[in-house]
Amino acid sequence: MLCLPKSVFLQSLKSCTNCPKGLNKRNLKTPCFARVHLTLASSSDSRPSLLVLTANNWLYRLSAETGEELQRVYLSSHLKFRYLGWEVAQDTFYVKSVQNKETPLQRQAGITENTVMHLAIFHIFPLQIVGMVEINKKVFGNGVTNVVLSQGILAVSYSNKSVKLFSFEHIVNRFMTEKLSLGHKSSLLGGKTVGEAQSGIPVNIQITDCPPVLFEVSCSNDGVQIGGYPWHYIYTPPHKNHRGTHHISSLKDSTMATNGIQNMNCVSLESDGIFFHPDDSGRIIHIGPTTINVLKILGELNSSLPSKVVVDFCMKTLRNNHLTSQVTVTSSGRTVKKRFHQLDDDPEQETFRMVEFEDELDLLAVVVSNSDEGEGRAHIRLHDNQSGHLERTINLLEPWDETYRHELFFDQDTIVHIEQQNSNFCCHVYKLRDDKMSLLCWVQ
Repeated sequence: MLCLPKSVFLQSLKSCTNCPKGLNKRNLKTPCFARVHLTLASSSDSRPSLLVLTANNWLYRLSAETGEELQRVYLSSHLKFRYLGWEVAQDTFYVKSVQNKETPLQRQAGITENTVMHLAIFHIFPLQIVGMVEINKKVFGNGVTNVVLSQGILAVSYSNKSVKLFSFEHIVNRFMTEKLSLGHKSSLLGGKTVGEAQSGIPVNIQITDCPPVLFEVSCSNDGVQIGGYPWHYIYTPPHKNHRGTHHISSLKDSTMATNGIQNMNCVSLESDGIFFHPDDSGRIIHIGPTTINVLKILGELNSSLPSKVVVDFCMKTLRNNHLTSQVTVTSSGRTVKKRFHQLDDDPEQETFRMVEFEDELDLLAVVVSNSDEGEGRAHIRLHDNQSGHLERTINLLEPWDETYRHELFFDQDTIVHIEQQNSNFCCHVYKLRDDKMSLLCWVQ
């Protein structure tokens, strides 16, 4: 689900408490968040909206205030779409189909399935189709495992632990066979209407040969990230001895920055995470279970010297890191004491879980989990984005079960926590007040 711009966030949610009427009548998929402020020609286009992908390939635009259906688009009768992705820089989002895999019968019969997946790309405000593109083995080669669209770049991941980047603008300009318009007829559909039931959206971006590769790197399954100033990329080499490290190198010539290997040296069940700061400052956020480092890159655009990675500020958890003794009594009655360290992400101790950025307030929302009498709890620390200074701490009312998936969204005075509960999902929506945070509604 995409939220445009203020709304409730849902994933496979079936019932709603205190939420706009009508939001609990559909099987909703894939939450995602975005906020955009634009002046629009149509009053319905300017209303805060939800973009909802259903299990039967319908894309709905609903009013976030009333749940009223504002627009609907049918995607395909023969493809299964499951994922929504947000392309902030281009005011674009995309819907991705499930990966098409060969069946044992196809392999036994020697039938090769060349199509890997499809992407349907849309502009927002107003909602309009850019096109449908097929990702094909004949074009992009064998071993494609995933495709994402970001910053105008089509990133293709491969099973040999490499990533190739392509210009999506080049792909559209070169391979688009027909411009589509929702609600209008298309020759690719034999004169049927684009986006209507049964007809859906045709493949109008037909890539016949491989576009120029802008950049390629071998990396682990975490992929590659590009950002900073001057341009750098973050990756983990696909070798066992580099596991747990993050390498920061210049995009221009792949020269590694000074202090460019970042390693939390943590012993934990969950690996640490690193990404370019979403505030476009060129900084890097490196989050581990006990430490969050906000890094910055020092370097000149045309300098022959390598850039340098330095710590801008860091945040720490409050915990007791003493050694714990384990006492064992042998069969002969001898007592053996063995000392061991707890895991860095031990649920009994304060542990960083995730970081979200709110651009208008210029705050970092840091989720910290701990334990209260054996029950998992969590609170949110609001830090100044420029200095890291702790501004406020807010307790979440619901328990925090670390064995399940959690997501957090932060938009102005609204904080949304989505948690998995067995096979269900629950959504908690909070409003920030002057002296406390109030639970506005919850959805299950």
